This record gives sequence, C-alpha cells and structure tokens, in this order.
Amino acid sequence: MRTDTAAARGPAAVRRVLESELAQARERGSAEPHVVDVGGGSGVWAVPFASAGCRVTVVEPNPNALATLRRRAQEEGVSGRITVVADDSDALGKHVGAGSADLVLAHGLLEVVDDPAAVVAALAEAVAPGGAVSVLAANRNAAVLARALAGRLADARRLLLIADGVLPEERETLLRRFDSDALTGLLVAGGLEVGLLQGDGVVADAVVPDGVTATDEDLAEFEAVAGATAPLREIASRLHVLARRPKLS
Repeated sequence: MRTDTAAARGPAAVRRVLESELAQARERGSAEPHVVDVGGGSGVWAVPFASAGCRVTVVEPNPNALATLRRRAQEEGVSGRITVVADDSDALGKHVGAGSADLVLAHGLLEVVDDPAAVVAALAEAVAPGGAVSVLAANRNAAVLARALAGRLADARRLLLIADGVLPEERETLLRRFDSDALTGLLVAGGLEVGLLQGDGVVADAVVPDGVTATDEDLAEFEAVAGATAPLREIASRLHVLARRPKLS
C-alpha cells in the first residue's frame, strides 16, 4: 500500500524545480516573489513558500480546505504573507492582476475544471513576462498501466480509447487525464512556452515488494532521474510541466 512517507517524498523533483524558479525570480529583482496557487487547497505548497519569504495568493473555493490553510499559516506565523481568495479558478482574473505573478501553480487543477483551455489562458494572463506556470496533472498512461497490471484489461483498453482518459464511472473525481502531448499542447495553445516536462511518481506511488528496502534519499534520487527519462516519465502517476510566458520583445 502507498504510505504517507512515500507520498510526501514523491514531489521532491517538482519542489526543486519550483525553488530554482523562485531563485531566478529573486535574481530578476523580486525580493519577495509573488506566487499564485490556483486550486491551492489546504496550503501544501502555499505555506512553505510563504515561510521561504514569498507573497502567496491562494485561489480556492473549498471552505474546509481554506480553514486548514488558515490554521497552517497561523501555526507557521505566515498568515500575513498569504492572501486567500475564496473563489473558483474561473474567477482568477478578477482577483489577480495581469502579469503580477512570478510563479503560478496549477497542481491537480486542469483535470477537474470544466474548461481547461480557459483556465490555462487565465494562468498565462496572471504570470509576468518571463515568469513561469507550473502544472501538475494526472497521467493517462499511468492509469492505463495500473489497470492492466491489476488484470483489468478491458478497463485499461477503454482508457486508451476514451478521448478524455477517464471512465464514465470515475467522473465524480476526475473529468480528464492527460498524456504528454495533450498537456503540453494545451499550454502552448494558451500562449505559454514549455521549458520542462518531467514525471512525478514513477515508482513512489507503487507497492514496494516485501523484502525490498530503500531509503528516502535512494527513492528521491531515482525519481529525479526516472522522471526526466522519457520512457519512464510517460508512466509516472503525474506529469509536471513548467511553462513560461514569453518576455516582451
């Protein structure tokens, strides 16, 4: 079974990319980089970034998630650095000024919104020229492989053929899954330039066989290499893309 420890260490490669991006923002003159976390939930990303000196805007409609976010922010002493917007991602432009963000996060968002193309356009509008949009999305190929290995070959075949990569009986949780081409194509169509594509959770979410041991460091190092290797990236649980808004000419 998947453990909390494995889940926590899975996004290490994603975190390193985002920390590097914020370092670049500081080099460009943003002493307190502005991070916009769309669908930011309970503050898994927002609170650590605020603790690291960023100004963070969280756009999230779920009141329970926002209550947890506020509690976490208070416990860490960073409530003053986090602006909470209790609204849907569709309303992003009403609350975040155009070109005001150094980094925009859309993690676990595009697979649940009604109109992903419109959301991507709003993400691109919010980020400053030269800034970045980080997208983390469910991978269709991982879902296909998981079902095939579990002996659910009919379901695996259906997932390969259905346009949105979600079985009808699953639509309560996800509206769609992506493969690499679909995800990067969506971002490019929204006016962004894809700079990085990697996998997140190549093996970290899988069952570890009895008798096999691995340290957190071993797993993190493997995930970092495997997620950047094309054949393995394509079966990771999630796809991570860092896309950039072109600088003004």
